[in-house]
Amino acid sequence: MPEIHAKRRRALRERLQSAELDALLVTDLRNIRYLTGFTGSNAALLVHGDGDERSVFCTDGRYTAQSEAEVPDLRRLIERPSALALVREADSQLSRGAVVGFESQHVSVEEHDTFADAAETVVLRRAPGLVERLREVKDDVEIEALRAACTAADRALADLLDSGGLRPGRTEREVARDLENRMAEYGSEEPAFRTIVAAGAHSAVPHHRPTDAVLAAGDFVKLDFGAVVNGYHSDMTRTIVLGEPAQWQRELYALVAAAQEAGIQAARPGREVASVDAAARSVIAEAGYGEQFSHGLGHGVGLDVHEAPRLAAVGVGTLSTCMAVTVEPGVYLAGRGGVRIEDTLVVREGTPEILTLSTKELVVA
Repeated sequence: MPEIHAKRRRALRERLQSAELDALLVTDLRNIRYLTGFTGSNAALLVHGDGDERSVFCTDGRYTAQSEAEVPDLRRLIERPSALALVREADSQLSRGAVVGFESQHVSVEEHDTFADAAETVVLRRAPGLVERLREVKDDVEIEALRAACTAADRALADLLDSGGLRPGRTEREVARDLENRMAEYGSEEPAFRTIVAAGAHSAVPHHRPTDAVLAAGDFVKLDFGAVVNGYHSDMTRTIVLGEPAQWQRELYALVAAAQEAGIQAARPGREVASVDAAARSVIAEAGYGEQFSHGLGHGVGLDVHEAPRLAAVGVGTLSTCMAVTVEPGVYLAGRGGVRIEDTLVVREGTPEILTLSTKELVVA
């Protein structure tokens, strides 16, 4: 889809002008994929401020054919190291004193020194986050990929529950592998991250890694997982009880569910990200569990499973239409168990569009 990538590069050029940059050297592979469609493991991109006619994509010989197919609308160089080749390209193309930005958050000190040695006529300037800020607002192509990733995860969980795959006697590791395999059956390229299955007291550990611990009747079981489709990630958490819940489990779950609903309803265009976090956090704090909600409310999701914006008390910025974010409050009672409920959603005018549609029923018989 060269048209969508060209459109994204045009939007980036507007930002280059505002930043007083003549060109931008893009070295982060996620950003390169966003701007070109390239999916290989080595590449660099030089985006010129005056148009794609002078922009250059570079990769190495392993990806000659792949880059021809995936990046048909840009001039290509086959050279390694690719980023250094494009610094030299900028030096030969641009006038003396031209300013070339680089992604300082992705470039090591060693790489910068190498670039600086090669830049004889152009000036290198740090330009962090230019592409990432573009990526915060999703276009229709991205939202469809996110929706497909969420559907793969939804269908995998439904299969797991319908088949009795979540039952006493299985281990956390077995359930995690089962869930990942089912996501693959529904089109997931890979797990979005290391799947979390946390049973019993382990559910009170926010990012517990699955072990050979055996699921038991009456356990909270926390499942945090996601799929990847066309490079885009889904992220969802469900917490269930195996069998009949105790009263404290019902109450804790209802509290987190209420906090999540408050956070979802607050996720509107123009809202400060910190105020969205506060909408959910205040529900939990007023119930006396503020210290047991130990992380931010959510995060952006897209080509990275964790990307801007950050929904947190210390988060900065406002939500915009078509941002894709998670809302995932949790309460964790050490030694007893914990609850987290998480959905991936798209910010819309009015009510957000929730992409993860799996059941939120507490009980699995």
